[in-house]
Amino acid sequence: MPAQAEQPTPCLTCQEFALAEAVANGEHDYSKATDCRVLLKRHRQGGECTAPGEEE
Repeated sequence: MPAQAEQPTPCLTCQEFALAEAVANGEHDYSKATDCRVLLKRHRQGGECTAPGEEE
């Protein structure tokens, strides 16, 4: 069986944006979910993300 590659643990901010997006989707608030995705992408590209390999 091949060894499973370890996934980097997202930073706390990444986790918070992902959770907020999931909650917004559950509430059918797709505008807010989109906002969360945009903020997450900006966070990752802005050099603020501390998790390795999280840049898109």
